[in-house]
Amino acid sequence: MLKPTPFTKVLIANRGEIALRVMRTARRMGYGVVAVYSTADADSAHVREADEAVAIGGAQPSESYLNIPVLIEAAKIAGADAVHPGYGFLAENEDFAAACRDAGLVFIGPSAESIAAMGNKAGAKEIMLKAGVPCVPGYQGADQSDAAMIAEAGKIGFPVMIKAVAGGGGRGMRLVTDAAALPDALRSARSEAQSAFGDPTVILERAIMEPRHIEIQVFGDRYGHAIHLGERDCSVQRRHQKVIEEAPSPAVSEALREQMGVVAVNAVKAIGYEGAGTLEFLLDAQGQFYFMEMNTRLQVEHPVTEAITGLDLVELQLRIAAGEPLPLRQDDVTFEGHAIEVRLCSEDADKDFMPQSGTMSVWRMPGELRVEHALQSGSQISPYYDSMIAKIIAVGASREEARRKLVHGLDKTVAFGVATNRGFLAACLRHDVFARGEATTAFIAQNRDALTRALPEDAVPAWAVASLLLYVTDPHAHPHRAGRSLAASFPTLLRFELDGTEQSCEVLRERDGRYVTVHDGSRIGFAIEALSADSIRFQAEDFSESAVYHREGERLLVQRLGVQNSIVDLTRAAPQSAARGGGDGKLRAALNGRVVAVLVKPGDRVEAGQPVLTLEAMKMEHVHLAPVSGIVAIDVSEGEQVTTGRIVAQIEVAQQQV
Repeated sequence: MLKPTPFTKVLIANRGEIALRVMRTARRMGYGVVAVYSTADADSAHVREADEAVAIGGAQPSESYLNIPVLIEAAKIAGADAVHPGYGFLAENEDFAAACRDAGLVFIGPSAESIAAMGNKAGAKEIMLKAGVPCVPGYQGADQSDAAMIAEAGKIGFPVMIKAVAGGGGRGMRLVTDAAALPDALRSARSEAQSAFGDPTVILERAIMEPRHIEIQVFGDRYGHAIHLGERDCSVQRRHQKVIEEAPSPAVSEALREQMGVVAVNAVKAIGYEGAGTLEFLLDAQGQFYFMEMNTRLQVEHPVTEAITGLDLVELQLRIAAGEPLPLRQDDVTFEGHAIEVRLCSEDADKDFMPQSGTMSVWRMPGELRVEHALQSGSQISPYYDSMIAKIIAVGASREEARRKLVHGLDKTVAFGVATNRGFLAACLRHDVFARGEATTAFIAQNRDALTRALPEDAVPAWAVASLLLYVTDPHAHPHRAGRSLAASFPTLLRFELDGTEQSCEVLRERDGRYVTVHDGSRIGFAIEALSADSIRFQAEDFSESAVYHREGERLLVQRLGVQNSIVDLTRAAPQSAARGGGDGKLRAALNGRVVAVLVKPGDRVEAGQPVLTLEAMKMEHVHLAPVSGIVAIDVSEGEQVTTGRIVAQIEVAQQQV
């Protein structure tokens, strides 16, 4: 017999593109949608798009999106009778699922009991082992002391992986190659796990080097039915966080897909699982797979599964939560084509992928691809939440077609004002190893220099385009006018920084209306075909191309042929005399964040490159190193929130001994 739990209005306990994604399907199905927002998100797109929106507290997640009583009260205020947790935040929190149930709200996800059973890595492994599912050897015991962990790691054998039991998204994970590094890695993993999930408990696993990361999408209903929707390959990762996902996996045969799918379906049936879930496996070079964990929620990468199955996974969630049986059986699931997704993040690949925040001055997404985002030009990127700001998905009849489309789409993506990993993603997709479908979890580490190095110089050098645009967009100069002029101009000397390197160029305009740029004896002539407030079309050396740009005062950002350059006009600036790179002994915060650990004591002698303190931002920890050797003074305390550029420590260089 059917056991319906009908609802009419859904509160989405999440933010940004996640909330917008859920709203889109809920609205199509006739449900009312309610947004919640922190003080940092008051002007966000998900707030504007919702039927109603309820303020839930401060910018810190613990004050808002992780505050269970406040979220329950928000649902009551709005008259919502169901809650969708999205993914991230409280999506895998059994206390939240139980609180919704106790408040009479339909929780659009698995039961609190299922979340507790499978959302905890240690508990999930025990269940899988009893069910005969192959698991990575490890330790998931109750004794969390350093002594126990060191002893168990010795039994497992190095290298080992530390994992937060309540974790996800690579947080609370550390790869440890020897016993000496284990205590520090445990402290760091526990600290990050406590901050991200409210639980410092960790497990140990043998590190399987260079595997594929394969996950199986499953659905179960309350009537005992379960299906899988094939696999996704999430092997391209950095710091254990997924960067690129695709479906199907180029490493999985039909026979292996069937084998892994049967294991996944049997596992969810065994616990009476209801809703969307994902079982994650490591696949070694010999084709053996090992269960790692189960995510009891919708995944960030669910669009690639939607693309090849033609199914709306959020719709399935809503129907199952309302008490409907699964609308299809395993034989009804078909796969067609190939889909690849990239995670666009606000981070600087040239600075060890440091998260970035600030104003996104210009934001343009490729119209021909599926893009999940919640930004527009002028949006603020907050330091309080995850650095992922968009998902870009391409679909093709073949893997190669999907890859080509995604590369082209990234080249057309414009994000000015806050650094992103756009260029890095395009480099990953272009790399021969990825193109051949051979990328493992070691792909980025093994090819990092090639992936972060600037692309080869284009037919028209970057310095020439930079100097031309600085000249024609200078607010103090005469505006550009097409056509001939009565007289040629005198050369103008420009001094500027191009991607951190200082350059000097001369620019002059000739009588025929063309511009000439000169640098170190090289001359490049330009004819401007079209110039607007944010784009230019030019011809140079018999080569014609377009570029988009954004100028704010002395700062100029240019993107052409998918490559972005940052230019700072120094022509009117005084010569720099201040010490750079910490040579003055001052250690400055590299980003907005919270001090989670001070690793030295005031008055200690430190060596250049020694860890001094750790900041946490966008759910990741970032160790700050001493810029010079000397005696350290600490200017912050643990728990303090600091802004980018704030002096957090000062090091007095010891006097040289005579």
